[in-house]
Amino acid sequence: MSKQFRNYLVRRLLVFVLTIWVAATLIWMIPRLAPGDPISAMVGRMTQSAGYVENADAIIEGWKVRFGLNDAWYVQYVRYLGNLVTLDFGYSLAYFPTTVGQLINQALPWTMGLLLLAVTITFVIGNLLGALMVWSHTPRAFKILIPLTMIFTSIPSILAALFLLYVFAFLLNWFPMRGAFALDVTPGWNWGFVASVIEHGTLPALAIILVSFGYWALGMRGMMITVEGEDYMHLARAKGLKPFYVLYRYMLRNAILPQVTAFALALGTLVSGQILVEYIFGYQGMGTLIYDAIVTRDFAVIQGTSFIIIVMTSFAVLLIDLLYPFIDPRISHGSS
Repeated sequence: MSKQFRNYLVRRLLVFVLTIWVAATLIWMIPRLAPGDPISAMVGRMTQSAGYVENADAIIEGWKVRFGLNDAWYVQYVRYLGNLVTLDFGYSLAYFPTTVGQLINQALPWTMGLLLLAVTITFVIGNLLGALMVWSHTPRAFKILIPLTMIFTSIPSILAALFLLYVFAFLLNWFPMRGAFALDVTPGWNWGFVASVIEHGTLPALAIILVSFGYWALGMRGMMITVEGEDYMHLARAKGLKPFYVLYRYMLRNAILPQVTAFALALGTLVSGQILVEYIFGYQGMGTLIYDAIVTRDFAVIQGTSFIIIVMTSFAVLLIDLLYPFIDPRISHGSS
């Protein structure tokens, strides 16, 4: 490991830690800026459902003491940072005595599977269509049809989810309405469970893909137009290289780098876009967990889920940044 790369790695790790600290501070502050507190809100919901809760004031005060909500704000903040180091997010206020870690462990695999599948498909399809829009050898019919497919980009993901749910689940009955898998199958590495997961995850993934791939296509189109005017492109054509070879080796490889960076960032931003999609389909992922936590004002779950998403996104960006020289040999960490 060279000295330049070691210095660069140290700087990037410091930025990584600073980013997580600032983001963790913000997600601690924002829920507390809202009026009221989660304990009073929880007892209020109990009162609405039961009509009356005996000794409600004593219950509220006891739970505030139990969760440390009566402590000074700086005491709560220091305790919160200390718990983050050990990934101890405490107990869920809405599902006590279930811990936040248990809720995240149940929801995260579902979101990771759905997110990685949807983002990867969107990335590949979007960049391919964006490149074909610029490539001179693309049939004219394709150049006309490709922009028409991007009308879905202007549709919010929740509307796309409702449309797909109504057409393919309600009218045609091709896919199930809700859930992550059928209740009559046994979870595990068996074909029945895997097939059920794929069947239930198709429409949520499709709702994300339809509204996202257009952004990748437009971004790739802009980069391809820039690359097409470079001198090395004129040289490649003058040498008589095959068009597809020029497309792959000269155009795509040079235009893909900014898209790879955006791919890492999309891992975090798409989770926020998944919240309502997962809720509409009753999918048991992080989106549904975050939605329920916001509705119930469950501070611990909001903080825990947000922190996990921030760490995932920051780590993905750090990893892509360190892999840049392998993607594009012209880049060297620490070079002037």
